Amino acid sequence: MAINLDKLVGFHQSALAIRTDRMEVISGNLANANTPGYKAKDIDFNKAMESAMSAQEGQHKLGGGSLVRTHDKHIGGDVSSVASNFEMQYRVPTQPDTGDGNTVEVQAERNRFLDNGLRYQATLEFINSKVKGMKKALSSGGQ
Repeated sequence: MAINLDKLVGFHQSALAIRTDRMEVISGNLANANTPGYKAKDIDFNKAMESAMSAQEGQHKLGGGSLVRTHDKHIGGDVSSVASNFEMQYRVPTQPDTGDGNTVEVQAERNRFLDNGLRYQATLEFINSKVKGMKKALSSGGQ
């Protein structure tokens, strides 16, 4: 019986890639907290995940190979690059403008960074438990 690792961790692999990209965007916001005119950005995780999963389903329908891009603006078939190619959104500030045009709210960004980090760690733990279960099944199956 063939083992399909995509079925084992495919969803979580996409989630890790998107969470990694989101962590970079949030840290960029924090780094530019004092830059006049800087607009805070974010990745909509749910939309990015939907895009990643539809790209992954397309790969399975085409036999596991990468998708063919028919236009330069189409997202490529590589699941790990979906988050990187996803359209950035500007965050709507909840506080009044301080006069310099910067929309970064440091405490809110720190909270988002911590939340994203915890979710990233939880996904890693879930993948780890899946792999451990698979290793256990493989080692006990041969006896």
